[in-house]
Amino acid sequence: MKKIINITPLIILIIICIFALVYILSDRNPQKPPSALINKNIPAFKIKSLYDNKEIIENGHLKNKFILINFFASWCAPCKLEHQLFFKIKKDFPNLFLLGVNYKDKEQDAKNYLLDENNPYSFVGVDHNGKIGLDFGVFGLPETFLIDNEGKIIFKHIGPLTEKIIYEKIHPLL
Repeated sequence: MKKIINITPLIILIIICIFALVYILSDRNPQKPPSALINKNIPAFKIKSLYDNKEIIENGHLKNKFILINFFASWCAPCKLEHQLFFKIKKDFPNLFLLGVNYKDKEQDAKNYLLDENNPYSFVGVDHNGKIGLDFGVFGLPETFLIDNEGKIIFKHIGPLTEKIIYEKIHPLL
């Protein structure tokens, strides 16, 4: 009986080590959690334009085209890192609709940011309270989603885009 009590902590330690090893080797990156929305329809939404409160865009307007949705804010430093790449995307993929979603930002700050840096988006909507971002599962900025011409989310990227991501991950899906 004493032998069992003496080796029990060793057995528990071995089991914990096995689970830790399996987790480490399973290609999971805690910085890039999987999205539950991949291969599902985009959440229903209506979003007002940053520039004209009467102009609204919603899911129905986005059918039959590929869409790149980018959640950004003027206060987001990583958003500023990727911003110039959207001009390259717009030039290299002219049929791709670029939807910028200004997330939990002051409208005037967003307008000033896009005035200073220029606006690469086909449409810029405002998500004041974060409801649209919540529906998409956004928890940090920037986040970018690629939507296919059937309205399904086929790619999600957390963090700033790079040319490598654009040409190795997004381009093959277009």
